[in-house]
Amino acid sequence: MSKTQLDTVRHDYIRYANCWEDPDALLKVLDLKPGNRILSIGSAGDNSFSMLTKNPSMVVAVDINHVQLELIHLKKAAFQTLEYNSFLQFLGFADGNRAQLYQKVRTALPEESQKFWDARQTEIVNRIIYQGKFERYFELFRTKLLPLIHSKKNIEKLFEFKTAEAQKSFYQNTWNNWRWRLLFKVFFSKFVMGKFGRDPKFLNEVKVPVAEFIFNQAETHLESIECQANYFLQFILTGRFKTHLPHYARPENFNSIKENLDKLVIFHGLAEDAFKEHSDFDRFNLSNIFEYMDTELFKIVGDSFIKNSASKARIAYWNLMVPRNLADVFTELKDESMLSASIKKSDKGFFYSKLVVNELK
Repeated sequence: MSKTQLDTVRHDYIRYANCWEDPDALLKVLDLKPGNRILSIGSAGDNSFSMLTKNPSMVVAVDINHVQLELIHLKKAAFQTLEYNSFLQFLGFADGNRAQLYQKVRTALPEESQKFWDARQTEIVNRIIYQGKFERYFELFRTKLLPLIHSKKNIEKLFEFKTAEAQKSFYQNTWNNWRWRLLFKVFFSKFVMGKFGRDPKFLNEVKVPVAEFIFNQAETHLESIECQANYFLQFILTGRFKTHLPHYARPENFNSIKENLDKLVIFHGLAEDAFKEHSDFDRFNLSNIFEYMDTELFKIVGDSFIKNSASKARIAYWNLMVPRNLADVFTELKDESMLSASIKKSDKGFFYSKLVVNELK
């Protein structure tokens, strides 16, 4: 996608209600220290909040989609005004009176955000963490197609503790039936994903067969024991985070995030626009933004990151179906491939092909 095409993408709805990049992997590869200055792609805000647990001096959560930033404002206000159990209820991790809780959360929202969410309280009442286009895409798969493939008993068995040998056997002999292969590849095709999951323009740079690629990534993960406690996979197949909550929503992280909320800056615009107001970043969480860019835009944006980085800055980002590595283009960067490869097996974002880590020489 070129800069011109990027300007035509719709930014008037919640695209992601949750972050779908593994925060545990992200925190490991970025090796955050107190005082770090971090630029983070906003998305749903989850991973930006997670980085507050490391006591940085600043986390700039940047996104071109103003609705995603309103979601971050909402989650931030929930941290500010609620106790932990009410926080879980308000976001939709647990049952509760969300309409009533919103009246308390509302007091911490900026005026424009109050107006925004006053008009969209239905999304809050219906559990905000389920209201993104991507989450509804998974809901469609879970409620309409998955029952045609597997019983609830088989779904539960997929996540049961087993040996590595037993997990692989269960996948090959029970899970991987012809209905799974057929319906999976139809639903996760480029056409269906573009219509119901991601913006079709975000798939412009993809040159591989989408359904086959995602099927192979899923197969590798589902036949491994790593899938048994993968809360991303649990959400996709059961509609719930069962064994673990996302990092930012875990009880042990709640207070440290709450205490560091003043370090969070919410910025509307492109990532490179943030450099006009903030500089000397030494850590970057770039999600998978390079996936959408053509090679020319990739180089332009990459150059802006390097020019606005502090010494020995570290940059982390994911590849899905489009291979992108800044170190292949810029000699100022080194590729920390051994570091990223060491955690690939445990990366809960199993659909990604690679977690790339670059460091400024």
